[in-house]
Amino acid sequence: MARKVLVIDDDPGLLTLLRLGLEREDFEVSLAGDGHEGLRVAYETHPDVIILDIMMPELDGWNTLQRLRQVCETPIIVLSGKASQVDIVKGLSLGADDYITKPCSFSELKARIQAVLRRTSRSGSGQWRTVYDDGKLCIDLTEGAVTLGGEPVKLTPTESRLLMALVGQNGRVVPHKELLVSIWGPQYANEVGYLSVYIRYLRQKLEDDPSNPEYICTHWGKGYYFGGSGTLETVE
Repeated sequence: MARKVLVIDDDPGLLTLLRLGLEREDFEVSLAGDGHEGLRVAYETHPDVIILDIMMPELDGWNTLQRLRQVCETPIIVLSGKASQVDIVKGLSLGADDYITKPCSFSELKARIQAVLRRTSRSGSGQWRTVYDDGKLCIDLTEGAVTLGGEPVKLTPTESRLLMALVGQNGRVVPHKELLVSIWGPQYANEVGYLSVYIRYLRQKLEDDPSNPEYICTHWGKGYYFGGSGTLETVE
């Protein structure tokens, strides 16, 4: 079976070249032109390895890397023009398995991909943790399905994206601006009141007592976090 590679980069020319090269090596290739699209495609395709650029508009590679690491252990190779030692250390510290600076030869990239896939095969890693379940609330981060007490919860697309963003951060306090840019776009970066409206909608649908939330919690003056006591688990 062909191994699956996801390439996330905002350079259309590079995406085309990598797709052609990787397909010649019998990889199944998916492409994404920005971080938001990359997260969506990753959830949909469950790649065996991800190649990730750093300098992308809106959701950059650093934030994309952090978001991916909250929901999967898939090997991630950073391929970036940012070549300083500080950047390399940052990428590896955030969870990248390898860091390659541009420009690089295709033969080097292919060798790095094969190396991380060998390590994955030996360690048994690369499985996706996509389901939160605490016995009452169940959230499938891949499908976007939510049940509460065994009954389906109907969420609007915006409510669903907001919930998945919070759950995927695994308890981390997500700043207001980060949520606004991630869910609505950079033009909403300062619309904190807009965000609070959708937080209230989620609480009305998920909380036993919306005024004393168990799941959609506030860190006053900073942002919001998911306070559920369950865990994100791997789905085969």
